[in-house]
Amino acid sequence: MPKMKTNSSAKKRFKRTGTGKIKRKKAFRSHILTKKSPKTKRQLRKDTLVDDADKKQIKRLLGG
Repeated sequence: MPKMKTNSSAKKRFKRTGTGKIKRKKAFRSHILTKKSPKTKRQLRKDTLVDDADKKQIKRLLGG
């Protein structure tokens, strides 16, 4: 049986934590930043965890 390939787009977007959770970046941070408040932009800098509903699918894309 051949090895399963990791999805290339998923491996660029998600990282696993030490405890097995999956980290992701927040959306709405790439452009049109002039109308967003400094507080909003500051909060968008932080990483967050993937929701439980999506975790199974993303783990499969990451090959595990």
